[in-house]
Formats: sequence, C-alpha cells, structure tokens
Amino acid sequence: MRIDSVTFECQESVENRVEMLYGSVVSRQEGYLRIGELARRTGTSPELLRAWEQRYGLLQPSRSEGGFRLYSDQDEARVSRTKALIAQGLSASEAARRALVPVAPRKEEEDGAPTEGLATELREALDRFDEERADRVLDRMLAALSLETAMQDVLLPYLHLLGDRWATGEVSVGQEHFASSLIRGRLLGLARGWGVGDGPSLLLACPPGEEHDLGLIMFGIAAWRRGWRITYLWQDTPIATIEQAVEVVKPVLVVLAIAEGTLIGSHTHELRMLAARVPVAVGGGVRPEELAGVGIRLLEGDPVDAARTLTA
Repeated sequence: MRIDSVTFECQESVENRVEMLYGSVVSRQEGYLRIGELARRTGTSPELLRAWEQRYGLLQPSRSEGGFRLYSDQDEARVSRTKALIAQGLSASEAARRALVPVAPRKEEEDGAPTEGLATELREALDRFDEERADRVLDRMLAALSLETAMQDVLLPYLHLLGDRWATGEVSVGQEHFASSLIRGRLLGLARGWGVGDGPSLLLACPPGEEHDLGLIMFGIAAWRRGWRITYLWQDTPIATIEQAVEVVKPVLVVLAIAEGTLIGSHTHELRMLAARVPVAVGGGVRPEELAGVGIRLLEGDPVDAARTLTA
C-alpha cells in the first residue's frame, strides 16, 4: 500500500508540473478533463480529488497516450453528487459509496419531464423564503443533473415564470428579490475560478440601468466550461468602466446583458464607440432594431445555447 501511495503521488507530481508548464495544451483530450479543470468545475481541490480517487474509487480516469489521467463527464457528475450528499450530512466515504451507485430514473424522467418535480419544489421553497429547503433542492438538482441541464431545464424556466408571476402580482418584490439573490449566490459559487486559465477572455457586464444578470452569469458558466476565461463586472456598469476593463483584460469579446424593457437609447453612442474598439455581443430581450447601426452582435437562444454557438 505504501509503494502504491508513493507511486500515485509521484505520478501526480510529474503530471502537475507538466500542466503548469503547458497549461491548456494538455488540459483536454477528446472531450476529457485534466484534474486541474475537473477541480475548477466542481469547486474542489486536486488534492481532494486524488484522495477520493485513491480511497473510494470515486474517479475512474482513462489515460492519454502520454500517460496523463483524463476524467470524464461521469467523473464530474460523481464528484458533484458526493459534494451534495456531504452537504446533507453524510460522511465522505458514505457519500462516495452512494455516488458510485447509478441513479435509477425517476418516474418523471420516464415521462420525459425529469425536472418538473425539482422546479416545483424550488418554487415552493423560494416562495416561502425557506433558504434551507431551497438549498437542499438545489443540491439534489446538481447531484441528479448536469449543470447545463439544471440551468436550461430548471433555473431558466423558473426565472421566466418568476418574472411573469411578479408582473401579475402573484409574488411580491420581496419574494422576487429573495429568490434572485439566493440563485445568484449559488451560481457565483459554481463559477468560482472562472477567471483563471489560459483560454480566450470574455468580459461580461450589465450596461447602465440593467439589473438582470442571472442569464449573463449562466452564459459565463457555460462558456467557461467550454474553455473561455471570464471577467464579470456585475450589474449596472457604466460604459466608461467597461472601456477601462477592456484596456486591462483585452477580451476577445465583450458580452452585455440587456433585458426586455431596458432602455438603451441614451447609451447608443457610447455602445457604438465601444464596439469600434472591441467586438461586442448582446444577449437578453433586446430587439434587433435597437442595435441597428451600433455594430453589436445579437446572441440568440438561451444563455447555454448562446455559449454553445459562440464556442462553435
């Protein structure tokens, strides 16, 4: 056991040094992840991942031609499920044991609606300002679904419904703010480390007067998982601040979120000047005619689909 442990650690040490030297060149191969990228995606450390692999067999990597460990989407899902189970109070060993057992399809999955129950539970918890229950639902969601499926099939439909319910008076301003704040916090937790790496850079911001950033954060997460490096400037950002950040970050693309109903007419000149310096794209509910002559690209589809299209 001691020899195996030392060998394991030495191999990892060599691999880590190569990854530090060559970065993203060896970070992905044929859709698989190196351990550093897996750690960033799951919010864990490489040391913890190696420990779970060695102690519990949680990770089942393949090997590249050069002998490097390559981890699959299934490995990522098992790590996420283990973390969710630990958050529910299980020991690491028990959580890993359960994560290794294939999850049986739920009744609603068989009916083609795998997320309906989770969405309903989440809505009920957030309507009641029940943070603890909402977090438990989100933990289960992330354990059962891939992150992109969770965003597309649960969170985005929930947020659209929340906006409609707020507009009709079914939910209060307080309920809308509570729900948005809790979801934003969870998403930003999942985005930890999205500005690190050697990939091409994206600068994300909400322009002046725009407070709706959840779709932009989901776009950033989906793009990050495809190799982009993210710099996020938050809500209601002055155009001059975006320009200053462009000078420092030198992004390949600036992506702005503009929700339906947000007035951008007073910023048209500033946006045109920004687009003359760096490529700019906009996602959200802005109408194409509002961007006519401004030189800004319109991102189509939901945030996850927009990230896929951008990468393609």
